Amino acid sequence: MALDQTWFSEAFEKTGSAFSLKAVKLHSEKSPYQEIEIWQTETFGKLMTIDGCTMVSTLDNFLYHEMMSHPALNSHPNPKNVVIVGGGDCGTLREVLKHPEVQSATQVEIDERVTRLAEIHFPELCDKNNDPRATLFFGDGIQWMKDAKPGSIDLIIIDSTDPVGPAEGLFGKKFYLDCIKALAPDGMLVQQSESPLLLLDLITEMHQAMRDAGFAQTHLLHFPQPIYPSGWWSGSIATKQANPLAQRLDEKAIEALDTNFYNVDTHKAAFALPNFVKKALAKIG
Repeated sequence: MALDQTWFSEAFEKTGSAFSLKAVKLHSEKSPYQEIEIWQTETFGKLMTIDGCTMVSTLDNFLYHEMMSHPALNSHPNPKNVVIVGGGDCGTLREVLKHPEVQSATQVEIDERVTRLAEIHFPELCDKNNDPRATLFFGDGIQWMKDAKPGSIDLIIIDSTDPVGPAEGLFGKKFYLDCIKALAPDGMLVQQSESPLLLLDLITEMHQAMRDAGFAQTHLLHFPQPIYPSGWWSGSIATKQANPLAQRLDEKAIEALDTNFYNVDTHKAAFALPNFVKKALAKIG
């Protein structure tokens, strides 16, 4: 019997806005941490939602996964050891492991069910899960980072949900202090940091917390992301040292990454900030 077509809608109460897709619900389950649903949409392919919020779609996931990985990797002088906190759909892990200089990539995801459902419904994102350089660890990212060997990580990618529920502790000075301890002297962190249009206050609070924890400098990069509130998203980079970002933009090496959005020009453009964002971040001490 055919499933009835309906609409999935995510209401963003804080700004009085919503995002909707015509869809059929394929799967729903309550994990120990959250409610996970899989939808078949009319135009965006499959869609995963967590607690009623859009997470990943077939159509546009490349935007987020590429821009949360390649700009940071190509801004570090030699990223050998990478840790991804969150990222259970494995799309960011996939992009990280396109870089031959990466020797190890550990994905620390609290909810194993996110990964197992991604393997079923988004197998194209999980094709690097068995790479010998990859480690899938299912557990608390906050505790994992607290226990990490000091100076052992070159790049931390915090690919988390919004700062509520299981991810709330990933946004704040206490967690950033543990990240700084775990990072090598030239280490970097990049964290998804919501919409510059709708949540600029949150972005400035994050950058201030990063600075207060001891990061020498912070940068914002931004990119389109249609299924997230406002359709405009960002990542925040923090570095232990105040040196300029490495900007390893070898065109042949970047072409070999086989990306859909990311290239030399989009890398540069992602760090070019609109005036209202510049002004807000300039106030950070």
